[in-house]
Amino acid sequence: MEPEKNVKLTSAEISQLWTVYMEESANVCQFQYFLAKVEDEEIRPIVQHSLKLAQSHIQKITEIFNRERYPIPYGFNMEEDVDITAPKLYSDTFILHYLHTMGGITLQAYSLGIQLGVRADVYSFFAECHQEATEILREIRELLLSKGIFIRTPNLPIPESYDFVKSKSFLAGYFGERRPLTGTEMTDLNMNFQRNALGAAVMIGFSQVAQSKEVRQFLVRGKEIAQKHCEVFSSILVEDDIPVPMTWNTEVADSTTFTFSDKFMMYLTTVLIGLSVGIYGTSMSMSPRRDLGTQYTRLSGEILKYAEDGAKIMIKNEWMEEPPRALDRDELAKKK
Repeated sequence: MEPEKNVKLTSAEISQLWTVYMEESANVCQFQYFLAKVEDEEIRPIVQHSLKLAQSHIQKITEIFNRERYPIPYGFNMEEDVDITAPKLYSDTFILHYLHTMGGITLQAYSLGIQLGVRADVYSFFAECHQEATEILREIRELLLSKGIFIRTPNLPIPESYDFVKSKSFLAGYFGERRPLTGTEMTDLNMNFQRNALGAAVMIGFSQVAQSKEVRQFLVRGKEIAQKHCEVFSSILVEDDIPVPMTWNTEVADSTTFTFSDKFMMYLTTVLIGLSVGIYGTSMSMSPRRDLGTQYTRLSGEILKYAEDGAKIMIKNEWMEEPPRALDRDELAKKK
């Protein structure tokens, strides 16, 4: 769809398009590597489809930016940020679960793009991306189910009827007897465990192939934080006799050969951190039990400090590409 004449992109539209471009340029590198290594002939078409979508999104955003004469982000590329001839780092099962988890997160990002997209071409782009993400997520889920490896959230008993909360103890959690978890609280704890378990495995693989000692130590720290968060979530679930999902550490191979650039791995790690902060915030708002809110606050503080340390590493190495921002009027004044 052609953009309206003389209607400039808003700050929200530029920021969303810029962010998606950066993420998709990283995805192209990662999916090309997955495609070169995947052996399961049922999973291969999913990876191919994911790669094709990422490439098409880059092309469409490039066209929008070119029409606006807005600079294209540098992003990531195959020549600098990945070696598809490197040994296999993650199992096929892990790749499929990774695509499933990231696909769900991407779907939320496209929903935000639809909300913020005012200009017709931008709105249409995000609406199309959302539809594509919904379809590929369905394909991935059906394959996980057919293989018997889909990780379901716990079941709930069927109540006899509706009921109302009658006691303020519903909000308690610090002292005395805690009430059982609500369905929403169970779901959030379960999903946060799964995301951290997946993140820990990503960090294990990344730390093995990192070139810089500083980056390697940072990634090992990330693995330890993710594993600790898994322990927190699992302890809460176990207290209510709720099953805990599996971890993914054994799905990482022993390769130490250069696979992804340190810049790429630091970027993806910071993306995962940012997602965790947002998800923890949402989980906290949906968890009336006070002890859960306290845990989410504490864990958020820990990963925010980790994110700050990661940003310092990226800035020092000139790996952090500056996002769209407002004009610095004081800086302009000094140029006169």
